[in-house]
Amino acid sequence: MKKENTAPSENNKTTYSLNDDRRVKVLSPGALVAKRFFRNRLAVTGLVVLIAMFAFAFIGGMVSPYKQDQKFYRVDQQSKAYAGVVRNEEWRYTVADKDKFTGIVQAQAFLAITKNETAFSYDGVDYQLQKLADDFYAVHTGGQLIGIASKELVNSSTSNDKLSFEFTYDALLAKAQKGDSFVSEGKTYTVDEDGVVYDGTGAEVAYVSEYVVRAVMGDVFLTRRFKNELIDTLEAGRTDFVFTDDDGATAEYVLTYNAGTKSWDVMKETDTTVFDTYASPTKAHWLGTDRNGMDMLTRLMYGGRVSLIIGFIVVFIESLIGVIMGGISGYFGGWVDNLIMRIVDIFYCIPSMPVIIILGAAMDAANVESSLRMLYLMLILGFFGWAGVARLVRGQILSLREQEFMTATEACGISVRRRIFKHLIPNVIPQLIVTMTMGLGTTIILEATLSFLGLGVRFPFASWGNIINDVNNVFVLTHYWNIWIPAGVLLLMTVLAFNIVGDGLRDAFDPKMKR
Repeated sequence: MKKENTAPSENNKTTYSLNDDRRVKVLSPGALVAKRFFRNRLAVTGLVVLIAMFAFAFIGGMVSPYKQDQKFYRVDQQSKAYAGVVRNEEWRYTVADKDKFTGIVQAQAFLAITKNETAFSYDGVDYQLQKLADDFYAVHTGGQLIGIASKELVNSSTSNDKLSFEFTYDALLAKAQKGDSFVSEGKTYTVDEDGVVYDGTGAEVAYVSEYVVRAVMGDVFLTRRFKNELIDTLEAGRTDFVFTDDDGATAEYVLTYNAGTKSWDVMKETDTTVFDTYASPTKAHWLGTDRNGMDMLTRLMYGGRVSLIIGFIVVFIESLIGVIMGGISGYFGGWVDNLIMRIVDIFYCIPSMPVIIILGAAMDAANVESSLRMLYLMLILGFFGWAGVARLVRGQILSLREQEFMTATEACGISVRRRIFKHLIPNVIPQLIVTMTMGLGTTIILEATLSFLGLGVRFPFASWGNIINDVNNVFVLTHYWNIWIPAGVLLLMTVLAFNIVGDGLRDAFDPKMKR
């Protein structure tokens, strides 16, 4: 049987051109890295979260109808100290001659009254006590009235001005003798059974009472009508009353007894405009308000902006210093490498957190402006964080400088500066990007910690750290979840996303990875 010739004929040959679709496609290194990265679903998820965080912080802050330091107010009823009331149970002295009726003489008069004596002596001077009523005595010496002792007081009905001694004495005497009128300083006055004193025109000028009523504020005058209502409330055993003043304004007053001073505090319930603090979520404020009456959602947006900016700037400063120092150290080697590495060791040994706390306290003492303080914070964090980057760059360059392409640069006469920054450093960038990405999360956590301790970003600027600082109050922690949980969740998601993306980039830059 004849065997067929299976060799291809000249007519059956198939040829391919360089532009044929079946040729092998070669991707650029950047495209290969991107392909590996986007095959990692977890890394892509982290990237999406970061994009959402940036949109929330930067775009959200621009579209928000509020500013980060805009305060909101509400009208609230608050109790404010308005007056004090004491029921007088002690002897009070009114002085006619302050040179003769001194404090020591008053004490001697008190002792004589308690012993039911009619006279006493002090420092060689004789004094006489004239009992005008059970709770009313006149003190004389040498036939001259020098003062009175009484448990009732004469109060002005028209002002807080002090009444004259003569008028006070005559009013108390008329009340004690149950008279209906008296003459004092050339004027005739009438007294009713309640101790209210009227002038010749029928206008009330004073009143005699055992109660002492004083306004808390010196510019507030308490009318006789208000005092009568207050005293009637006390005697009836009630603790509150409603009073309408001469201007038609109505307010509620609450009385509380102070056992220490044996007096009543009169609290006035008034409508007061206050910060709308810790308001619950509403349509106007989706996450409520904080302790300063500011919109929480807007503060979170601006806080994210500050935290991200600080993170990127600090990492940039760390990388800039680290690349320069590590590049020089790794390329030159020898004593230069030894010197720079010892400097790196020194920075590793510096207790950065205590130093930062001390610097923060110093800025507090110097009252450094908030914006300038934030700049100092970024510089300080960047200055203390470059040592790790320098070690990474130095190790990579020690390996790369022995490669053939570096020999070629030397043969071509390229300058040292160009060899380091044009040929060596670009080959370190993949590892540097991974380190920077993962370092961003650490920096944001560090800034949040310092701001939480009150040593970082200060009011009026917001950061996620100083927003969470509100929970230093246990009541806020347990009752106002909308104050701290959103900031904590955003902080957690952002740092976690940076770490996931950094891990994904590390895998993507590794050519041995299969995905």
